[in-house]
Amino acid sequence: MAAKIDWYPSPAKLNLFLHINGRYENGYHQLQSLFQILDKGDDIGFEINNSGNIEIAEQIPGVPEKDNLVYKAAIALKPYASEKSGCRLHIKKRLPMGGGIGGGSSNAATVLVALNQLWNCHLGLDELAKIGLKLGADVPIFVHGNTAFAEGVGELLEATSTPEKWYLVATPQISVSTKDIFNSPELPRNTPKIDFKTYCFEKTHNDCQTLVENMHKEVAYLLQWLVNYAPSRMTGTGASVFAVFDAKENADKVLRLLPESYAGFVAKGVNHSGLHTALGIETS
Repeated sequence: MAAKIDWYPSPAKLNLFLHINGRYENGYHQLQSLFQILDKGDDIGFEINNSGNIEIAEQIPGVPEKDNLVYKAAIALKPYASEKSGCRLHIKKRLPMGGGIGGGSSNAATVLVALNQLWNCHLGLDELAKIGLKLGADVPIFVHGNTAFAEGVGELLEATSTPEKWYLVATPQISVSTKDIFNSPELPRNTPKIDFKTYCFEKTHNDCQTLVENMHKEVAYLLQWLVNYAPSRMTGTGASVFAVFDAKENADKVLRLLPESYAGFVAKGVNHSGLHTALGIETS
């Protein structure tokens, strides 16, 4: 008899803008951003058992199990579960690695939030977010499950509601190193802070975009191509970029025109994560 696998969504996100305001003494960057949750992403499957062990069923090529954020998240939650609590984790990857749309961070958050219920850990979202922050700066946004403004290193979150637009997300066949971007002396680090109450997409930008365009001509070309159809911008540190549409049919039309050298998908921007809906968790 096949083992029971419970599947839960691991949604993508976009940084609708990304301003670098400065740098902390520890080297981390002080930023402001708007994290937009999408209705598409990866899926994580859970086989719960009493082995006390954690195992990943499908290994990601080039990523040792101990370095996989999914494995790290389960290990981080294990001290809050019973000694016999174990699981076998499955990963259906759809999101590009190194795309800046939250794949690994979202996967880790799905493991934390779902296993918290499946292992009966009874931790609150704030507690889970603190655990998640040790795994990556973007993990807390997925733990809380709201589209939100972010400050600090991305962990200070203010839930917000945005108009539910449609996004064409496209990715070149490259991977951009976040570490290389944030370590670059050419990265702007002095953008003045904005008041979130006055946020307007057209009056914001992504401080990483020009640097990535200069380093990767594929990103520059894709942005030049997309902007002919709709307002477009890079998300996070790339390599993925997005275009904003009011109607799904318009986004689908441009997706059909996308050059074959780029991967793309159309998703709806939502204010609450599909993961939390699936688990019956109310978000603030």
